[in-house]
Amino acid sequence: MRKLIVLSMMTLDGVMQAPGGPEEDESGTFKYGGWSAPYGDEVGGEVVQKELKQPADYLLGRKTFEIWASFWPNHADIWPGINDGTKYVMSNTMKKSDWKNTIFIERLEDIKKLKKSEGSDIQVWGSSKLVQLLLKNDLVDELWLKIYPVTLGTGKKLLDNGTIPAVFTLTESLVTPTGVIIAKYRRAGEVKTGTVGE
Repeated sequence: MRKLIVLSMMTLDGVMQAPGGPEEDESGTFKYGGWSAPYGDEVGGEVVQKELKQPADYLLGRKTFEIWASFWPNHADIWPGINDGTKYVMSNTMKKSDWKNTIFIERLEDIKKLKKSEGSDIQVWGSSKLVQLLLKNDLVDELWLKIYPVTLGTGKKLLDNGTIPAVFTLTESLVTPTGVIIAKYRRAGEVKTGTVGE
């Protein structure tokens, strides 16, 4: 069974929209594109390079895929395996792409079958609506988060609209010199409750 891993850059208030640049995703009149740029440092850069070198396939929403397809096919020098990994794209409207190793899927059942198949782990980058669908249906095995010391108040959020109650175990963490918390979490069962102090 393949692990499904969500990788996301997010603000303290959970916004994940357009961390990389002003024109990355302006939908909803979002005006803070590129909010992660001031926090770049060597430690964070090393973490990202390590992530990019891991063998993986990718599960993407249509909007994220369109952003990627306009950039990554010509920049494999930055991300060595991106053209070779299979890109599974969840879309009801898009059916084909010139980018090699791209497969379009339409249903949640297709994702469940993917998880049960043989192959590399499946990484989800960006794709806010898709991530929320995956969390709602308990399909996320790990969360690899980069939490930035900034709030934006508006924008697409990582955790929103129907996330199920779930417990995760922290498996790895560090804080960069610019204050970014980098944390990896693994799905770890059901929520337990109790009374503090008993």
